[in-house]
Amino acid sequence: MSRAEWRDPNTLMGIVAIVLWSATVALARSIAERVGPLTAGAVVYLAAGGFLGVHLLSRERSFRALRRLPRRYVLGCGGLFVLYTLALFLALGRAADRGQAIEIGLLNYLWPTLTILFALILLGQRAGVGLIPGTALALCGIFLVLTQGTDVTWRSFVANLRENPIAYGLGAFAAIAWGLYSNLTRRWGGSDGRGAVLVFTLATGMAFGVGRWFRPEPGTWDVRVASEVALLALSTALAYVCWDLAMRAGDVVLVASCSYLTPFLSTVVSCLYLQVRPGRGLWVGCALIIAGSFLSWKSIRPATEPTP
Repeated sequence: MSRAEWRDPNTLMGIVAIVLWSATVALARSIAERVGPLTAGAVVYLAAGGFLGVHLLSRERSFRALRRLPRRYVLGCGGLFVLYTLALFLALGRAADRGQAIEIGLLNYLWPTLTILFALILLGQRAGVGLIPGTALALCGIFLVLTQGTDVTWRSFVANLRENPIAYGLGAFAAIAWGLYSNLTRRWGGSDGRGAVLVFTLATGMAFGVGRWFRPEPGTWDVRVASEVALLALSTALAYVCWDLAMRAGDVVLVASCSYLTPFLSTVVSCLYLQVRPGRGLWVGCALIIAGSFLSWKSIRPATEPTP
């Protein structure tokens, strides 16, 4: 692992996005408990779009740069962006209980693995034998982190899958959509620093708004909810800008490997914010995720390099 790779500002933006996303679960859950998931998604993403709009205007003084973006990037990656967010929220909303929500979250956290696997096909990367044990270790770590302190087993997973196939299908689809989005952003978006995250975010907020229109949700607003919405919207806007830049101009494989830490960081922040006491499985899972992340990243080579 060279220092140059870590010093690349575009790659570092991906690491910043991972850290910012660690607060998403805690804040989104707290907001959704008070106003509903569709309302939460609508206000958060529309507010995030507002932050992104101000950022773009302060940098370029107009929205003309958006017109020069590749059409297949805007339509293809934008569609995947919206579908990912909608699928994840709907999957969690259809979960019968917290146990199912945790298992659906586990399916969603397959996206780092899928990002690396899709990079082999879409970006011409090559993999060594270390990818198999690395992926296995990371997935085992994710399972321990997301299920620590809960009664989740393989038998219950299969039983719940049969009882609620739509929710699990949406969770798996979300992971696939984000893995594709991350790679196609690099392939179609270019590396000139211009992205369409503003458009993607506003489109997502409007999609949630349409869902909210057809399915009203009761809720109670107060100062805390408004503060959480503002904080989550700002962190979401910054995270997506950083991730988009990293996927277009940074080291995709290195960032994707580091993203294995997302469930660990998210669980730590959620436990602290939601006042949940973590179990020993969290720390064991963390060690497995780090080991799996390192092996997965080390096993990938550009197409021009020999495969070990």
